[in-house]
Amino acid sequence: MKVLLPFQAMNQYAEHIPAAYRTSACGPVTAASILRYHEGVAPGIGPLYKWLGATPIGLNAFCLIRRLKKLAGPRYDIKRVRSIEQIKQQLDAGYPLAVKFDRYFSLRWCQKTTFAYHWVPLIGYEETADDLLLFIHDNGQKNRPSKLRAVSFRENRSVLSFIQISPVFRTK
Repeated sequence: MKVLLPFQAMNQYAEHIPAAYRTSACGPVTAASILRYHEGVAPGIGPLYKWLGATPIGLNAFCLIRRLKKLAGPRYDIKRVRSIEQIKQQLDAGYPLAVKFDRYFSLRWCQKTTFAYHWVPLIGYEETADDLLLFIHDNGQKNRPSKLRAVSFRENRSVLSFIQISPVFRTK
């Protein structure tokens, strides 16, 4: 089975992002691009960078969850997702997730992974005979826009954290 959401990525090196934040703006850019997917408009990266508590060495998942919950209020369900079944359910329902690759704080310094430390939007998956391919946008580089990539869940699983950022629909 294959799921791929129609997602427009953002570039963390874009001109509208303050130059001092660009190298470490992957977390705020990921959160902003997911909010834009749901609402059609993204918050400013500079203010979001400060609000979420991002630093030159990155953004931890706890801060992203806690502070984004305060910012978004009850309109969004924001939490860590631990099971691959929950991740697939979110994507099947049309909701991208924020994914953090983190070799450093997961104490996997020597393991070969797609990224050493990076936040990206997860926008799809494909089940294969021996693996689960995760479709991500890499948030771009200085001279290149974000691009869609397929990465192995099996090869990266020990350094991945998944954060659900999905709208809550309330009925009266």
